[in-house]
Amino acid sequence: MQHSAPTRSTRAEDASLLAQALPALDLAIDAEVQERLLDYLDLLAKWNAVYNLTAIRDRGQMLVQHLFDCLAIVAPLRARGLLAPGATVLDVGSGGGLPGALLAILDRSIEVHCADAVSKKAAFVAQLRADLGVPNLHAHHARVEQLRAPGDLAPATLIVSRAFASLAQFVECSAHLLAPGGTWAAMKGQMPDDEVAALPASVGVVSAIKLDVPGLQARRHLLLLQPRG
Repeated sequence: MQHSAPTRSTRAEDASLLAQALPALDLAIDAEVQERLLDYLDLLAKWNAVYNLTAIRDRGQMLVQHLFDCLAIVAPLRARGLLAPGATVLDVGSGGGLPGALLAILDRSIEVHCADAVSKKAAFVAQLRADLGVPNLHAHHARVEQLRAPGDLAPATLIVSRAFASLAQFVECSAHLLAPGGTWAAMKGQMPDDEVAALPASVGVVSAIKLDVPGLQARRHLLLLQPRG
């Protein structure tokens, strides 16, 4: 059986697809910010050719599986006041800045810190800050356990992760960075019932949100967790 080569979208095609996806994502983003998101995609594709930041090579797939996938969490987080002005967001194991860099690009009123133990991934996020002019984006080349708040960052009102670890590992390694009243947000595929059951008694799921990602058939969920009591 012959397999067709992956299609490589152009920036103009990506711009059209992004504009079409925004209503489904319940987002209103001005043209300048849309351009900056596409600039992010340009840099990700460029760096990925050399540094292997993501296993996805095709730009069109990056648009859906990275950009749209991460943008899908924005409206639910905003609706719950978790991206309010002045919020401090920590993205644990951020890789290519997903979702942290995108959150910083979307909203200059929040401070976003991306932590990754792999130096080339932290370097990419630092380069994004410089090239795209995103002063509220901060890169940390460190294991999250090594970070301190205050010190490296203010206590985080929101700690996010995408395909990072189990829920129990996620909250355990980052609990010391969570601000009082703060929330963890874990991006998952299928609903991870086994991981929920393995959470410590001190942490509870406050919301499990099914996400619809334009152009993606796979299931996606966003789990919001908080310390009990």
